[in-house]
Amino acid sequence: MQLLQANRDALLKPLQTVAGIVERRHTMPILANILLRKEGNKIAFVATDLEVQITTHADFGVGDDVESTTVAARKLLDFVRALPAANEVKLKLQDGKLGIQSGRSRLELQTLNGSEYPTVSVPESWNVSFTMPQKALRKLFGMVHFSMAQQDIRYYLNGTLMVFEPGMVRAVATDGHRLAHAAEDIEGIQSSSEVILPRKTVLEVQRLLDDSDEPVNIDVSASQIRFTFGDIELISKLVEGKFPDFKRVIPSDYTRHFNVNREALQSSLHIASILMTDKLKGIKLNLENNLLQMKYINADQENAQDEIEIDYSFEPLSVGFNVTYLQDVLSMAKTDEVIWSVKPDVNASALITLPDEKHFKYVVMPMRI
Repeated sequence: MQLLQANRDALLKPLQTVAGIVERRHTMPILANILLRKEGNKIAFVATDLEVQITTHADFGVGDDVESTTVAARKLLDFVRALPAANEVKLKLQDGKLGIQSGRSRLELQTLNGSEYPTVSVPESWNVSFTMPQKALRKLFGMVHFSMAQQDIRYYLNGTLMVFEPGMVRAVATDGHRLAHAAEDIEGIQSSSEVILPRKTVLEVQRLLDDSDEPVNIDVSASQIRFTFGDIELISKLVEGKFPDFKRVIPSDYTRHFNVNREALQSSLHIASILMTDKLKGIKLNLENNLLQMKYINADQENAQDEIEIDYSFEPLSVGFNVTYLQDVLSMAKTDEVIWSVKPDVNASALITLPDEKHFKYVVMPMRI
């Protein structure tokens, strides 16, 4: 039975949309597959890893039949991707195998029954529901995602906190050494609540969202969150646990502020990073007489130095930081300058903010060098 017929590019789009969450290592063989669910000319493409599920739809089904099957996601995607852009592609299901034909190219893949695919169940009701522009949510996650932990035993740090308040949605991420906070003013939220999104969910939503004013609908329950935009639905389980109190971490009493040119600071940090190893990423920053001086010495006693003119007339301060933590925030920022706030204490965190982003705050802990 023929399932669908489509132009190669038209078929590639939904496959790329859902295949991103398919893990190469999996606990169940069927999780290496995507579900193809046909109802007349409507085709649903579904992928899940049991934590996150992505569904998208297309209108190139053939015939009025209702059918479903699952097939290896990577093999199907790689084959379609390898075809010439203008080619027509046909998918046929016969004798438990999926045949893919395009011109003289053919591929036959084993399938598993679609009824056995472990789709995520959706709650009957949602506690929070609202809509925001896709570019606003993409920006929100983009301003904090680099601060998420990776494979931390404190599993709640391997994700992003979303805080919903009347008139505002916040995103906060921390790995215990630095913290990023961003927020967007949004109408339509009636009550306050907060949830922790898994790292994978945040990165997938970022990947799939457009930089447009088109809406994304967000629904939140006690255990799940759902993002619906365009032809895409992404459902994710939430992370259980207590996220750190970010309001206590963000300094509010700093009185020493100075602006620094973002590109100049990026350049200086890059010069120092040339000599760095994975184990030695700390750089010494000296603030004195309207200068920001940087110095790095590696294990071979090679050294890098640079300095930037700033408006700093306070007493001298010398403090060390992880270069990667500084580079991450500078790469995210698009402003000409960043605002740096410090305290006359080598053990105090630095606060980095942006001139045109009133809600963005980046806190980075110092390190001993």
